[in-house]
Amino acid sequence: MSKNRKSHYSGIGGQAVLEGVMMKNGDQYAVAVRKPDGEIDIQTEEYKGFCGDKKFTKIPFIRGIFSFIDSLVLGMKVTMHSASFYEEDEENKEGGGKPEKEIGSKSDDIMMGITVALAVIIAVALFMVLPFLLSDLLGKVVRNASLIAIFEGFIRILIFVGYITAISLMEDIKRLYRYHGAEHKCINCIERGRPLNVKNVMRSSRQHKRCGTSFLLFVVLVSVIVFFFIRVDNLALKIIIRLLLVPVIAGISYELIRLAGRSDNIVVQIISRPGMWLQKLTTKEPDEDMVKVAIASVEAVFDWKTYLKEEFGYTDENLSAEEEL
Repeated sequence: MSKNRKSHYSGIGGQAVLEGVMMKNGDQYAVAVRKPDGEIDIQTEEYKGFCGDKKFTKIPFIRGIFSFIDSLVLGMKVTMHSASFYEEDEENKEGGGKPEKEIGSKSDDIMMGITVALAVIIAVALFMVLPFLLSDLLGKVVRNASLIAIFEGFIRILIFVGYITAISLMEDIKRLYRYHGAEHKCINCIERGRPLNVKNVMRSSRQHKRCGTSFLLFVVLVSVIVFFFIRVDNLALKIIIRLLLVPVIAGISYELIRLAGRSDNIVVQIISRPGMWLQKLTTKEPDEDMVKVAIASVEAVFDWKTYLKEEFGYTDENLSAEEEL
């Protein structure tokens, strides 16, 4: 098979969790977690979305809002699931073991809803409202509205990149980012037309254009452009307008990241480049054990062999030969 293949969209996406990886394909998702005893636990579930399979959730620019909510809800759900293994391990060490929990109990759902809501409020306050308030202070000495808007955008980008940089220095986050790298490497391996094995995954890139990091950067950059054109004098009205525009910005950003995942043209490559650079902070090189966890998650929800046959022209003989290498 050719070594220089263009990337083909697979439709799968994922997320790193505590000592594991979640992979999603359509409504199906799998969470593979390396348990404290070294075994890989794999659980497969169905998630149809916050509003189910409604037609209005598929409308361009609107679908991004629901996709963002779904990613937060599902992300929190699988993160809590992966953490439960290590909570149980600590309890077992203390002599008070309890039976393993299933994904998504009622109490977990309530806690998850509260956590997601708090996370959104904090994020909006930190990345949307705080930059505006800081730039408003500049307005007391500078009368040029365009200059103040540029300063607000600069502060927003600085806070976002600073936040990403700061948490990337934490040891626990570094390990999570290694699983993030394993997730990306698996998807890149498949979408570049390589059979999914440890050797091929390890030599694949850990940056991917459809990454959540890139989406968040698009949100920040799109907000800079959108807010530049807001010209009202009332302070409270400025804040309200910014809050109301958050779903609009999320919708635009989703369409950009969606386009990036389906195209390799020069324009898409250029607009994707900043997000790819930022992923050097949010992904780290995994070891082979981490890659095996990510592969297990992929294989639970995605038939990569059929995909390679349909998209890249593999045959059973090709696949068998590659597996023997």
